[in-house]
Amino acid sequence: MSKASSGEFTGRHMLLITVAFFGVIVTVNAIMAVSASRTWTGLVVQNSYVASQEFQEKADAISAQHKAGWSFGISYEAGVLVLTSEGNARSLELADVQAFIHRPVGGHDDATIALSATPRGYEAPIDLASGAWDVSITTAPTSLGVVEREARISVP
Repeated sequence: MSKASSGEFTGRHMLLITVAFFGVIVTVNAIMAVSASRTWTGLVVQNSYVASQEFQEKADAISAQHKAGWSFGISYEAGVLVLTSEGNARSLELADVQAFIHRPVGGHDDATIALSATPRGYEAPIDLASGAWDVSITTAPTSLGVVEREARISVP
């Protein structure tokens, strides 16, 4: 058996290439799995069966509110979360207005705040770090059902 000349492709070269190739794949998969498990809880609702049963009630309430001419806006301005509500060209009177604010991914920085009536709508002061935030607004039942609105806001 003669020794391979320099520059010849041998079985040892193939082994090193194969080990390096699969080593990169395993390393990237491990990094992605650890990152995914740290940044998203995977929980969307506590009980998917109950959520599916409530869906039609929520859809009917939203449809009735749209037919009645109700409209809503959610914004964040200078450290204040603002909900504007209007129906038939006048401001709506809502009770127990709550906002659940959270990051779209991660399950951290969550906050639930109560909004108070002001001349321009319903407001609550809250300091939000820059980035994307999801806001879920709920109220006490009205003549046309519970008001539930969601929006994604971006804080510079």
